[in-house]
Amino acid sequence: MRSLFWRILASFWLAIALVAGLSILLGHMLNQDTWILSRHPGLNGLASHWAQHYEQEGVESAQRFLERRKHHYKIDVQVLDDSGEAVVPGTFPRRAAAFEARQHNDERRLPWRRLTEEYTSPGSGETYLLIYRIPHPELAAWHRESLIWPLSALGIALVVLTLFSLLVTLSITRPLSRLRGAVHDLGQTSYQQNSLARLAVRRDEFGVLANDFNKMGARLQSLIGSQRQLLRDVSHELRSPLARLRIALALAERAEAEQRQALWPRLTRECDRLEDLISEILVLARVDAEQAHAEPVDLNALLGGVRKDAQLAAPEQDVRLQMQPGLTLLGWPTLIERAVDNLLRNALRFNPAGQAVEIDAQREQGRIVLSVRDHGPGVAAQHLAQLGEPFFRAPGQEAAGHGLGLAIARKAVERHGGTLVLANHPQGGFIATLDFPCDSAAG
Repeated sequence: MRSLFWRILASFWLAIALVAGLSILLGHMLNQDTWILSRHPGLNGLASHWAQHYEQEGVESAQRFLERRKHHYKIDVQVLDDSGEAVVPGTFPRRAAAFEARQHNDERRLPWRRLTEEYTSPGSGETYLLIYRIPHPELAAWHRESLIWPLSALGIALVVLTLFSLLVTLSITRPLSRLRGAVHDLGQTSYQQNSLARLAVRRDEFGVLANDFNKMGARLQSLIGSQRQLLRDVSHELRSPLARLRIALALAERAEAEQRQALWPRLTRECDRLEDLISEILVLARVDAEQAHAEPVDLNALLGGVRKDAQLAAPEQDVRLQMQPGLTLLGWPTLIERAVDNLLRNALRFNPAGQAVEIDAQREQGRIVLSVRDHGPGVAAQHLAQLGEPFFRAPGQEAAGHGLGLAIARKAVERHGGTLVLANHPQGGFIATLDFPCDSAAG
């Protein structure tokens, strides 16, 4: 498998090397004469210094200056004026011009490199044409020496840029490696939320991705944990009705015909309880598995329908509904209906005769707060924190149930990004409060 690290590093390095090499090559090709005139120590500044000697000290001083330059740098110089006449004798024999003419100034045949420079004196305003002739061996030696610094600078630049490319590459591949490890741990169910803590503080795309991955990992771990706990609770809760069924069947097998007939209602009742329990377990599992898209929910119409159904199921009970008109939210209507219905049935189960169950729904600061209150005995304070856990029932309850209604309501409201608050009412009874965001669903 080809490593992304080496591919990114090689791409950076090759790009840098190509740009640097092309820049040097183009500089030599397009500005070769200019480059020599500006970089060669024997030519750089020669025209201005010669003009200063010539105009201030005369021809002899200018000639001696050229002789010294020739002795030191092996460069022959010829200076012409505007009319093409020699200003000073120069340092190159006169036959040089005739030799160049015969060779048609072909650089491949001449034993020297011929360069020209036009210079205008700022003091006198005179313009001079300086002709330089550098022997090829001397020029080649200077080229070798002059390239040491550019090549050294290029080497240093390549080293620095390679280190920079290495840092950039590591800044990309290391987060990917950490994410890969986190994905592997998540697949092995050994994911730790703090494994990407350092990556999550970054202020770039990797930091955003790490934060989203942490949220996803926490969500998946929560779902896996709740599913495992649910399986343990389900296996425990199913043992009781199954044990009662086995006992009733064993008694029916040994009983007389008349006694057997008396046992059939008990068997039927146990089967009904088992079916109800399984139905509620399936509802609880479907709350997290709901995949339909969220839609606008008319909460007023939904609460009216739930109240009507409750009155039909318990006509002896009174349900008072007080709600603000125009209540809507974005969510899943079946889940909201199931949550409210469970809270209302729970309230009707414990509400004493002659007292009304109160449903109140209002909009408060961009949220919808829906409460269901009964006037029953309430719940002991030490058990309030456990309410809403699957299969938990407060001690001393005699009403039928499996401890799943509040758990279904809690999961439904959390699916909408809201909360379920269970508490004893200050004036007596029990109150369950659903707090929904008005215009968003958690998904």
